[in-house]
Amino acid sequence: MFHALRVFAGTAVLQRALLLANHVLASEPSATERLRRHTGRHLRIDLMNWPSLLPALPVLAFDITPAGLIEWRGDTEDAAIVDLRVTVDASNPALAIVRGLGGTRPAIDITGDAQFAADVSWLIDNLKWDLEDDLARLVGQGPAHQASRAGRFAASAFRAAAARMTALAERAGGSASGTA
Repeated sequence: MFHALRVFAGTAVLQRALLLANHVLASEPSATERLRRHTGRHLRIDLMNWPSLLPALPVLAFDITPAGLIEWRGDTEDAAIVDLRVTVDASNPALAIVRGLGGTRPAIDITGDAQFAADVSWLIDNLKWDLEDDLARLVGQGPAHQASRAGRFAASAFRAAAARMTALAERAGGSASGTA
């Protein structure tokens, strides 16, 4: 029962993340144009060393749609058919998120079609969510700008704290291995 609940939670998280990813893709015409060139191709993301305490994620296999968006293939048998495979070390998701917020790209390995890989790599490096623009549609430009400004200040403070914590953790890890 607990396993089934964890799988259900993982699928629900994936579906919400996919909606957000497609929203971000659709808001950037150059991103969808890059993906349109790969319509019908198959992308798979493998999260290596995913922590067993977190909800189990379903197979992360996607198709590229004619609109230049991504569609989850589900847990189908043809999920093994792959044109491009992206492997990410997921042994410490919290650290990866902190580093991502700090602007550090996660360590990834991309294998498969060279042009498809170049376009996906470009998306990883350049695609950003314009939260202020989305918020402006709901509350207006002025309040959205102020909220975005406050968010940037908080994010800057969080990045600085995360950088300090990462440096402390690295130093502590280095000194611990030096004493053993």
